Amino acid sequence: MSPSENQPPVKFAICLAEDEQGGDLTRRKIYQVISDAQAESHGYLRVIDDSGEDYLYSAGFFLVVALPAEVTSALLEAA
Repeated sequence: MSPSENQPPVKFAICLAEDEQGGDLTRRKIYQVISDAQAESHGYLRVIDDSGEDYLYSAGFFLVVALPAEVTSALLEAA
């Protein structure tokens, strides 16, 4: 089994609302979502925000989207 088979699939989400407190989210921007089952069970997503760090945000701020493999690859290479 290759290392990539052990990792959860990469997910992305479109931000629907700006973060009014920290300003580290931009509406209509695509963000990478880090798998965090515990956070998701409480209504949060772990997102790599504009600061480059991952933080928890309300899942209601985002729309998780399935992207074609070519788009996912391009986004990961650009990061």
